Amino acid sequence: MDPKLIESSQYCLLSTLLAFLLFASLFPSSTSQLSTDFYSLSCPNVELLVKNTVRSAVAFDPTLSGKLLRLLFHDCIVEGCDGSVLVQGNGTERSDPANRSLGGFEVVESAKRLLEVLCPGTVSCADVLVMVARDAVEMAGGPSVQVPLGRRDGRVSSSSNVRPNMIDTSFSLGEMAQLFSSKGLSIDDLVILSAHCSAFSERFQAGPKGNLVPIDSSLDKDYAMELIKQCPAGASATVTVNNDPVTASLFDNQYYRNLLAGKGLFQSDSVLVNDSRTKGKVEAFSESQERFFASWAESFVKLTNIGVKTGDEGEIRVSCMSVNDQGE
Repeated sequence: MDPKLIESSQYCLLSTLLAFLLFASLFPSSTSQLSTDFYSLSCPNVELLVKNTVRSAVAFDPTLSGKLLRLLFHDCIVEGCDGSVLVQGNGTERSDPANRSLGGFEVVESAKRLLEVLCPGTVSCADVLVMVARDAVEMAGGPSVQVPLGRRDGRVSSSSNVRPNMIDTSFSLGEMAQLFSSKGLSIDDLVILSAHCSAFSERFQAGPKGNLVPIDSSLDKDYAMELIKQCPAGASATVTVNNDPVTASLFDNQYYRNLLAGKGLFQSDSVLVNDSRTKGKVEAFSESQERFFASWAESFVKLTNIGVKTGDEGEIRVSCMSVNDQGE
C-alpha cells in the first residue's frame, strides 16, 4: 500500500485549522469583490436554501459534516476556491487518487439544483461549496461564521495540479510550513478527518513475527496498541481509523487535547507539539474552546478567500459536475 496514494476517509469531524493561527499571511486574491450581501438582490434566500439542504443531508448522514469541510479544503488548496474539485471526468482533480476518498459531492449538487430552479445562472458552485462546508461545521457544534460571497467557478480542473499542492501525512513541520506559506496559509490547514491505515504506517514497522511494532516514541503506547488492533499487519487500504478517538462526531477542541496526550494520529500531527513554533497554540486551544472557535472563524474566512475568481473570471456553472459548454 502506497501511503502517497491514500487519502483519509471521513468518519470523524475536522476539528482544527491550526496553521492559520501560527504563521498566517495574506494570499493575493480578488477578495475585494466579495461581499456578505452579494446575492441580496439576485438570490436573497440563498443562504437559507443552502442551509436547509445541508440540515436535511446531515440529519440523514452525520459524517457529511467532516466530508464537506474536507471537500472544501481540497478545492481551495489546488486552484483556489473555484469549485474545480467538483468537476467529473478523466483527468480532473476529482479523478486524482488523492481525491478519490472525498465525499459530500451530492450535497453541493443538490443545493445547486435547487438554486438553479429559483435563481438560475446566479449562484456559483464555488460559493455553494463554501456555504455547505460552513453550515456543516455549525450543525456539528461549531461556530457560526459569516462569509463573503461572489466567487465564480473555474473552467480548469486538472489532476496534474493536485499532488504538488497536497500535504503528505509524513511531512515535517518545515515541509508543511513551506507548502502552506506558498498559499498564504500556514502549517496544518489540512487536518484529516480520519485515516486509512496506510496513511500512518510509517509510525510502525513489522516485528520478527510479522506483527506491527510502534517505532515513533511520540505516540502514546496505549494509543499505539489500539491502532495496531484496528490496523493489523496486512490490513486492507479501505480500513479507516478516527483522527479524534474521543469526540469524533463533534466539532470541538478535543483534537488539541489529543495531541498533548500523545494521540495525534499522523506524524504531521505529532510534530505540532514537539516544535516551539506551534506548541503554544496547541496548548492554548486545548484549554479554551472559545478561543479556538474565535480563531477558527477568522481562519475559515481566510481559507475561503484563497485564489478566488471574480468579475469576468471563470463562469457560473449550470451543473457543478461539469464546466459549461462554450457559449453558455
